[in-house]
Amino acid sequence: MNITCENRKWLDDFKLMHPLVIAGPCSAETEDQVMKIAHELKDSKVSVLRAGIWKPRTRPGGFEGVGAIGLKWLQKAKAETGLLMAIEVATAAHVKLALEYDIDILWIGARTTVNPFAVQEIADALQNTDKIVLVKNPVNPDLALWIGGVERLYNAGIKKLGVIHRGFSTYEKTKYRNNPEWQIAIDLKNRFPNLPLIIDPSHMTGNRDMIFQVTQEALDLNYDGMIIETHIDPDNAWSDAAQQVTPTRLKQIIFDLTIRKETDDAYEYQSKLAKLRGKIDEFDAKLLDIIGKRMKVTEDIGALKKEKNVAVLQNKRWNEILEKMVNEGSQKGLSEEFIIQFFKAIHQESISHQEKIING
Repeated sequence: MNITCENRKWLDDFKLMHPLVIAGPCSAETEDQVMKIAHELKDSKVSVLRAGIWKPRTRPGGFEGVGAIGLKWLQKAKAETGLLMAIEVATAAHVKLALEYDIDILWIGARTTVNPFAVQEIADALQNTDKIVLVKNPVNPDLALWIGGVERLYNAGIKKLGVIHRGFSTYEKTKYRNNPEWQIAIDLKNRFPNLPLIIDPSHMTGNRDMIFQVTQEALDLNYDGMIIETHIDPDNAWSDAAQQVTPTRLKQIIFDLTIRKETDDAYEYQSKLAKLRGKIDEFDAKLLDIIGKRMKVTEDIGALKKEKNVAVLQNKRWNEILEKMVNEGSQKGLSEEFIIQFFKAIHQESISHQEKIING
């Protein structure tokens, strides 16, 4: 897949502001609700109104969207406000209706991205159209699956592409609704620097009070825009009430965000940066050396366990280590989330080394 600078042109073609702001309700509920939100966002830094027309629910019985009638409301909103319109599509039938109503931007949701058959069906229905299509990350942390979704669309002749980072599901509960796993999005950006990357802080956090913080983090990582759920009466929204903000709050969030430049060419900055990065390189080399020595000790433990026919995994010992490291890490300004992820990776590598000794 050869995504070039041409794939970024759609941001300029529509004279969309940077960073791009897409906002609107999780679900289109009534015509009045859609129109009120659209007019609240008119003449703001919002370029695109988003609204869920079809809502995939985890279990049956919940509100699953108003369906095609909502497309008429969006048409009217566009005519009155000039905002572009964006909806989620999950089937070829959704695509057909979106094209009929001339929806400007289509996005593929996380539950759909995880299914290559569904993505291919959507790609076939969109083949050679000039629509903007955004692909949310799959629910599970799988970069190849995310890229695969984009590739299917690209191979169908769809060139106005972008991706949405909404976080990844996890069995373990954290402060996020969906864990960011920032490195996955960073890896995608490194591989395809001309593919616009948009943050979805609403689904990532599930908490309106965290929207600003996560959006700022994304902009600090050179994301190209944001898609934020916005409702005139969030607490009484028909879906995802806790993560929606009012239009007034959205405008304040946008105003408070700091847009950072990508770099600074000044000699003093570059010189200081080079020295500091040199120190980082030294510490990284020491870290690898220490971890390598640690694994040698792990192998000695594996040999001892093999001699005494003892199981590799010792849950009590592992839990003691993790608790100790979390406590000590917090005293050094390291987050619990980082410590857990870091030592889980070390623990898994240790298990692998011991299994090679025991089964070798």
